Amino acid sequence: MARDSKVDLLAQVLLFSRCSPKELKHVAKLVDQVQVSAGTTLMSAGSTGREAFVVVEGEASVAVDGVVISTVGPGAALGEMSLLDPTLTRSATVTATSDMQLLVIGPREFDSLITEHPAVLRGIAAELARRLHSADTRIVG
Repeated sequence: MARDSKVDLLAQVLLFSRCSPKELKHVAKLVDQVQVSAGTTLMSAGSTGREAFVVVEGEASVAVDGVVISTVGPGAALGEMSLLDPTLTRSATVTATSDMQLLVIGPREFDSLITEHPAVLRGIAAELARRLHSADTRIVG
């Protein structure tokens, strides 16, 4: 995938929605592209996270306690909380349900990114706040 294609994809990801084109280009330089086969476990609930993923192509199921709670596809970000706090364990098991292409960012690259481009951290904080609000709404009803 060309860097411009990575930038275009990253621009569609809510976590990076507040980034400038310059910041997105920096993100694109830091992420690796990997392919995984259907059936591959991307992360397991209870394990310590070491990286985050952005789905380029394909789909994955998200399961909690063995129950699939959602399916994610292109543009979805997974595992970003482990980059913010490496002591957190994964809250769900994510398994590729088709062959997938992913962008992967590790902790060293993430630290470099948020040091040089704090807007990325603001975007992540905003997305996590949306998720928390949504979860609160479901609990309170």
